[in-house]
Amino acid sequence: MTTYAVRRWTGVSRISSVLLLVLVLVLVAVPYGMSGYVVQQLTSLFILVILAAMWNTLAGYGGLVSVGQQAYIGIGAYATVLLTREQITPYLAMVLAAVIAAVIALPTSLLVLRLHGGQFAIGTWVVAETFALLVTLNQTLGGGTGTSLLGLNQYDPDYRRAYTYWLALAFTVLMLGIVFVLLRSRTGPALQAIRDDEEAAGSLGVRVLPAKRLLFVIAAFGCGAAGALTVANSLYIQPQSIFGVQWTAYMIFMVLVGGIGTFEGPLIGAIVFFVVQNLFADYGAWYLIGLGAVAILFALVLPRGLWGIARVQLLPLGHRLVRK
Repeated sequence: MTTYAVRRWTGVSRISSVLLLVLVLVLVAVPYGMSGYVVQQLTSLFILVILAAMWNTLAGYGGLVSVGQQAYIGIGAYATVLLTREQITPYLAMVLAAVIAAVIALPTSLLVLRLHGGQFAIGTWVVAETFALLVTLNQTLGGGTGTSLLGLNQYDPDYRRAYTYWLALAFTVLMLGIVFVLLRSRTGPALQAIRDDEEAAGSLGVRVLPAKRLLFVIAAFGCGAAGALTVANSLYIQPQSIFGVQWTAYMIFMVLVGGIGTFEGPLIGAIVFFVVQNLFADYGAWYLIGLGAVAILFALVLPRGLWGIARVQLLPLGHRLVRK
């Protein structure tokens, strides 16, 4: 009789490690050989990758379906502006802004993590709208008309784009690394157990609330970083755009198309969305309707997304069934 055992995937192979290192080095060298337009567009792609990875970490691994992550995108953007006004170097301000987003998420989690399912989703949206309203009423931040990141005017445009690109790349590698390590640790299976059945996970000794809070704060840090990079890439923000619910639509689209609950899927989804955005963004409301329709189609027909079709295991995450 054939018997099987469950085994954890082993570490990253030497070939995979070398390929990842080469990829990172190639990406680091992009500003030296590409035009400013290409550098700026790739920065936008990195921002999308961060957002997709963060929402997938919340919903795909923790079962926390948030529609309010734009709260931390906006906080990261406006915190960057405020810190530069205090004469802090803009790129240091962006890092600190991401930390501020995570710090604000900690007390916020004490409220929203008491909610479940649809209540949690609506609760996060209400939090985002509250932050947007506070910023809109604050005339020192430009009110509803928005504000500019004047601190970056001290840099030559080419240097500014390169520095922003490198910081975006660094944040992308950092956030993907954090998610990878988290999923490889004992917390990873615990989070997935919470996603599948929170009460059953708690009965088995999983510390449900601390695990969810950790996930929530990490996602807030990543979204805060994305917000800081967004204002650095565009130099101008408005409350209705940076706190807009369209960010949630983008994140859901990327994760569903790429493959929710997979590490590689959101990266694929971000690339697909980046291409679609550049091709069809000028179609206004029809563009958003199209995104929603495609997301619904994938949820119904291909719930595992594009990466689920490939069924390829590139990174050592999770467990596998082996014959003894």
